Amino acid sequence: MRVIVFSDSHGRLDNAFKALKEAGRLDYLLHAGDLYRDAFALAAASSLPVKAVLGNCDKTVEGPAEELFELGGRRFFITHGHLAGINRLGYLMKKARAYGAEAVIFGHTHISQSILMDGVLLLNPGSISRPRDQERPSYAIIEIGAEGIKPSIHHL
Repeated sequence: MRVIVFSDSHGRLDNAFKALKEAGRLDYLLHAGDLYRDAFALAAASSLPVKAVLGNCDKTVEGPAEELFELGGRRFFITHGHLAGINRLGYLMKKARAYGAEAVIFGHTHISQSILMDGVLLLNPGSISRPRDQERPSYAIIEIGAEGIKPSIHHL
């Protein structure tokens, strides 16, 4: 299974559409917030199933702030990250352990990260619209198979 992961699109979808074309064959789309409605616009345009959460900029929209789900037989936890407070990675690990999640998808910082901590993948795809790390928009691809969960971060 091949999954594309976005966060922090903030209503600016031109780069996300480029990423969808660049990524090749995909089976699923994840969006870690800001803006929630963007996830559904991208899913509609790509005909991909989608899982998304609210971010701190989604004040007038209803939807989940965090969600636990399975893809390819693996357990994932997704949140925007703004609820985590100052100890973001500690909060995410606590949630992963409580839910038995193998991977945590988050955003909010606009900085891409892929960290394996105590057997749990912590993945932030960065921002597809307003990056704060390499000045280049980013997204992630997750390959899910018999070998486990393999993430990669891509810059446009």
